[in-house]
Amino acid sequence: MKGRLLAGVLLSCLALTACGGPASGSGNETAADALNRGLAAHAAGKLDEAVAAYFTTLSKDPKNQFAYYNLGEIAQRQSRFVAAESYYRIALEMDPKMVSALFNLAIVRTNAGATNEAIALYRQAIAVDANYAAAHFNLGLLLRQIGQTAEAQTELATAQKLDPTLVAPSPSASPIRQASPSPTR
Repeated sequence: MKGRLLAGVLLSCLALTACGGPASGSGNETAADALNRGLAAHAAGKLDEAVAAYFTTLSKDPKNQFAYYNLGEIAQRQSRFVAAESYYRIALEMDPKMVSALFNLAIVRTNAGATNEAIALYRQAIAVDANYAAAHFNLGLLLRQIGQTAEAQTELATAQKLDPTLVAPSPSASPIRQASPSPTR
């Protein structure tokens, strides 16, 4: 599985022409500088620039889970779900408690119809951060879908207690399908 993930990353890198091309930063740019440049471009919606900066980060720091996470978030936004999943899983190999990667991977797996895996991922995210309202909310919706209504109601109530804007929807509602914002570091 690890080899397939790395192959997916390399193919994405080649497809985006971000690995071998000239970097926007100077030759003395550190991995942190490249990551910060990527985060700025990402926030400004300049996704191609962000991707190039994240690959520069990885060329200087191949184990930078934040660069992998952010590549996943961009891929997820662009509906490139296989790439997004690969990037999130690599980030999680480096930091199994990266709650934003757990959450976003759960969304990707939900969209792929892997409900049980998504439930497990939301539970992992909640184990890391018990106050993650959106994870409780999505977990509640998935539990409701598979007929575990009592546990679903508990999760939905917890979500609403943590974030009063999250109102328990009708029984036919679907989980939130947007990626969480990229971490800053």
